[in-house]
Amino acid sequence: MTALSPALLELARRYGVATEYEDWTGQRIEVPESTLVAVLDALGLPASTEQGRAEALAAHDREYWQRSLPPIVLGRAGTPSSFWVHVTHGDAVDVTLALEDGTERTGLRQLENNRAPYELDDRWIGEATFELPPDLPLGYHRLRLRVGDFHTETPVVVSPAVLALPTRLGERRAWGLAVQLYSVCSENSWGTGDLTDLTDLAVWSATAHGAGFVLVNPLHAAAPTAPMEPSPYLPTSRRFVNPLYLRVEAIPEFAAVRGRGRIRKLRTGVSERANRRELIDRDSAWKAKRAALQQVYRTSRSPGRELAYRAYRAREGRSLEDFAVWCALAEQYGNDWHGWPHELQHPRSPDVAAFAAANPAAVDFHRWLQWQLDDQLTVAQATAQQAGMALGIMGDLAVGVDPDGADAWALQDVLALGVTAGAPPDEFNQLGQDWSQPPWRPDRLVAAAYEPFRALVNMALRHAGGVRIDHIIGMFRLWWIPKGAAPTEGTYVRYDHDAMIGIIALEAHRAGAVVVGEDLGTVEPWVRDYLRERGLFGTSILWFESDGSGGPLPAERWREYCLSSVTTHDLPPTAGYLAGEHVRLREELGLLTRPAEQELEEDRAAQAAWFDELRRVGLLGPDPDTDEIVTALHRYLGRTPSKLLALSLADAVGDLRTQNQPGTTDEYPNWRVPLSGPDGRRLVLEDVFDDARANALGEVMADVVAGRAQPRTGNV
Repeated sequence: MTALSPALLELARRYGVATEYEDWTGQRIEVPESTLVAVLDALGLPASTEQGRAEALAAHDREYWQRSLPPIVLGRAGTPSSFWVHVTHGDAVDVTLALEDGTERTGLRQLENNRAPYELDDRWIGEATFELPPDLPLGYHRLRLRVGDFHTETPVVVSPAVLALPTRLGERRAWGLAVQLYSVCSENSWGTGDLTDLTDLAVWSATAHGAGFVLVNPLHAAAPTAPMEPSPYLPTSRRFVNPLYLRVEAIPEFAAVRGRGRIRKLRTGVSERANRRELIDRDSAWKAKRAALQQVYRTSRSPGRELAYRAYRAREGRSLEDFAVWCALAEQYGNDWHGWPHELQHPRSPDVAAFAAANPAAVDFHRWLQWQLDDQLTVAQATAQQAGMALGIMGDLAVGVDPDGADAWALQDVLALGVTAGAPPDEFNQLGQDWSQPPWRPDRLVAAAYEPFRALVNMALRHAGGVRIDHIIGMFRLWWIPKGAAPTEGTYVRYDHDAMIGIIALEAHRAGAVVVGEDLGTVEPWVRDYLRERGLFGTSILWFESDGSGGPLPAERWREYCLSSVTTHDLPPTAGYLAGEHVRLREELGLLTRPAEQELEEDRAAQAAWFDELRRVGLLGPDPDTDEIVTALHRYLGRTPSKLLALSLADAVGDLRTQNQPGTTDEYPNWRVPLSGPDGRRLVLEDVFDDARANALGEVMADVVAGRAQPRTGNV
């Protein structure tokens, strides 16, 4: 392999771009120059020539020394930290802290800094270092610098050293249902599950079986045009919610709508059609629901409701405006903003403002939809906790957004648009994964003082007692793939994990919520240690828990601060997994790199090892059926020290089909499979409440978190 130039290596180092890495087999991989150049280009750096590299390095130096203060200063409660100040060499400086509560802190201690001055535009710039005191209160503060008549300031974030468990949870264990909400229709929903269905699931699982939370798929917004993107992990926006999840009849103004009978007829029609279809049809559901919502929107609001709407708009500010305008533009020009007229391709364009002014009703409708979602999410969380849940709703934050969607348009200045995020090859996805999503630009996030990220986390926790963060290891390093390249041809780009995890911890502290990081896949070992030290939970999937030699990891060695479950949405439900559905499906779709028989043989051996483990601890008899194995596996979760346990609703009802097959888009009906029983018959929510299997497994989960005695075999 041709040796990389020192300038290219240094440029990559400064911007956190890996020039080599260790793959899932432990082999060291050197990143080719073409990948490095493409990734650096996505960061706005001319890296294809030696001259461009030299200029980029010089510009990086100048940018650093031109700043009087860092773009953001990070602190951790109870731990001293430091920050630098740049002024003309020899000038006296005055540094103060304006705290969030309105008080001021002066007399910050200056630390020794022997760094040589830097010549910048005929003057010498000196660097001083000051201590950020360890006793600062948690929150968002301002650091102010004054030098003579010049003054400037920068944000300071002080996060918890450790995110404490919410008071409602305390030291107790809790279990919850893991639900793909769109797949769970009730007799009164509109062809897909909605927020009223989520509320009812929470109440049933809490009151009947002592559940402490409901873990729901990402509810992020999809584009409001057909065809609606089915994947909750490829949203148009992570900052707002999909109005497909609204229950029309739960909106207060519905009671005053004239012609409510026509709306009910719309619902009945879409519901009956949904029951006849094999797959979920979001487009039909949204078409009918949108027509009904338009009628409710045109209904007059009371003065109090009008004041509440104004308050919501003021709170959400520019983010809401951008999203609503994008939705109105998408309805007129299509949902790929790259194909819009050039003058509409940036949210701050005068032509975008003119469009919004010329289409006030179209824009306001999308603002109003988000207000209704905010209301119904508030009700769902409050009702879940009133029913006895310690946490209530646990949301799910996707790793990225659709490159053609609302967030990519509104946040294009802080996203890397010349690459996509994904994952390198691993044992389960041996061809790697390309998620087709633009990643955050680390440099632009820093320059923006992480405000877009903070707003995202705040939104994710607004109506939740917890949040699961998909691919949380992307806060440390993320796999970037140059556009047009295969997933195997990418490299890692590092982020400031102290900043991102610190902001997550602070927002969760204020919300009284837990944070669960999905830390599966290729993970540097120290990352899990760091997350535990900061009080964030990890994720354990039973089939992936190994003792290092290929055998099952004994229950007592599982992690305590962890959300543990038997399966995940990227695998078939457990009954299907036991039947080898995950191997059969990947073979059918051409996703295997080894013969299917070899995969099946290894899978049977792995399952047999788990059955032996279940027998060793007395949870499985000699000749079990599928239901007995599923029950024993969930009882085994109770033998672990994990504080949070999850039961997939698909497992609870004996469903067989997987919701998502990684590495595919339309080759498999990902995210379109309705909840069904073991016979393949579509189930409605009311069926779940009366289902013997679901109630039996609910009692199993109630027993294991309560520490009640468990039988010696796995009979349902």
